Amino acid sequence: MSSETFVSESRVSGNQASIPAPIRRELGIDDGDLVRWIHEEDTVRIEVVRETEGTFADFEGYEGEPTNAPAERDGWGIE
Repeated sequence: MSSETFVSESRVSGNQASIPAPIRRELGIDDGDLVRWIHEEDTVRIEVVRETEGTFADFEGYEGEPTNAPAERDGWGIE
């Protein structure tokens, strides 16, 4: 992880905001990871909680095929 500071923006739509691609790449955020928002006084920070296994494959009763969402997403050319 770089110690360089940079600014990136995203627009809120409804109750959602996208994580800008440069931030996702720098922090290694991937599909299935959890982003935890922490509000302290006048500052907001995030923590990334890594998803270590398939998102749905571990649920009892799931009978679908395992997926590789990052590879499928990359195949569509989405960053």
